[in-house]
Amino acid sequence: MTTPGHDRDKTGRVRPRRALGPALIVEDDSLIALDLAEALAEAGADPVLTCPSIAEAMEELSRAVPAVLVLDVHLADRDDGWALAELAMQLGEAKPLVLFTTATPDSIPESARRLGHVIAKPFRTEDLISVIYRERPAGLLDRLRGALSKPG
Repeated sequence: MTTPGHDRDKTGRVRPRRALGPALIVEDDSLIALDLAEALAEAGADPVLTCPSIAEAMEELSRAVPAVLVLDVHLADRDDGWALAELAMQLGEAKPLVLFTTATPDSIPESARRLGHVIAKPFRTEDLISVIYRERPAGLLDRLRGALSKPG
């Protein structure tokens, strides 16, 4: 049996179904950040970086815009984490897939909601990965890789 987002290759090893690209997690709860990082890495994100604050996340964004941005909107240093999503949308040619995670989803302004998906805490990491896979369809190389790895 494989976990969501995984297949077994010809040797029986579990591998991610597809590459997701780089991911940035902005979360001040270290246990949640660790759980999310592990789930994203297993789902095919590489590299996966975590930041506990908006300030640190801004430093990371100055280096590169991730393909996936998982963002807790209420952090210790700022209570408007969606501002980081707005910034990330302006920095690169490719827009990141933004996933807002929060225990208070109603606190996110409608203008910010349009930037991504709101996932209410608590949530299962499998549900977050499902949203990513739904919103980031597999590219040509991933489809070819999947077709070549099927038995038969």
